[in-house]
Amino acid sequence: MKHVTRQDLHTLFIAKPGSHKGQNGRLLIVGGSHLFHAASMWALEVASRIVDLVHYSSVPENNDLVLQAKKQFRNGIVVPRSEIDAYITEDDCILIGPGMTRDAETDELTHKLLVTYPHKQWVIDAGALQMLRLTDIPRNAVLTPHHFEFAGLWEKALVLNPGFSEATLDEDRVKLFAKQYHCVVLLKGQVDIASSGGDCDARVCMPGELRQIDGGNEGMTKGGTGDVLAGLIAALACKNDPMLAVIAGSLINKTAGDDLYAAVGPFYNASDLASQIPKTLRRLFYP
Repeated sequence: MKHVTRQDLHTLFIAKPGSHKGQNGRLLIVGGSHLFHAASMWALEVASRIVDLVHYSSVPENNDLVLQAKKQFRNGIVVPRSEIDAYITEDDCILIGPGMTRDAETDELTHKLLVTYPHKQWVIDAGALQMLRLTDIPRNAVLTPHHFEFAGLWEKALVLNPGFSEATLDEDRVKLFAKQYHCVVLLKGQVDIASSGGDCDARVCMPGELRQIDGGNEGMTKGGTGDVLAGLIAALACKNDPMLAVIAGSLINKTAGDDLYAAVGPFYNASDLASQIPKTLRRLFYP
């Protein structure tokens, strides 16, 4: 399995001199709940530093949060759920799941959006990932499970594909799952494993990739760091191939964590990580 290095980032799209508003990505984030307020905001915080525009849509019950966000949210546009369809059609990528709860409402919304807009670029995370129906996975969607979440996805896959039981290693399972569902999977952990699975159309078959991303430290076990990563990957996926967005996002996220560790040890949180990522990007792309 090939390791991801800084050399893999050389084709990554970043804003070009002379570009105009809208040319560097438009992202919609669907997330949050009455229980989890901060998760989707962490994703928003990092994404708004990368793409030109972020649309943010929280749950209807969270009216107080949305009203407060309208007062303080200066880095994007708050979108009522009743208007979400209009924004999906115009945005380059949709991140769904950060801060969403495992319940019937999340299941219904995730199902509705994925089957209605299968042609869009999706990043599926957290609550939406845990409630995901495998038959709804859009082609080239990005799934970002940690080990517990991937175990749940694998159990669902075994029901539909009994032959999967022969795969026992994480890397084999990730590759098999990505290939079966024509998606990109990032299994998050001390070492991240990413696979594009491969794909075929009427003209050509593209082999799948299986990549390993090292780095990071114990400070990245803090709650919310996965939401930061999801926002970073989704922002990159607005203008990049989804597999490149995944491996680049993972490497940048881990590198930012290591930059923080060099400064403060493991004593940082998700907000610190979101704030560090632009500094790390500056160091990586403008040395």
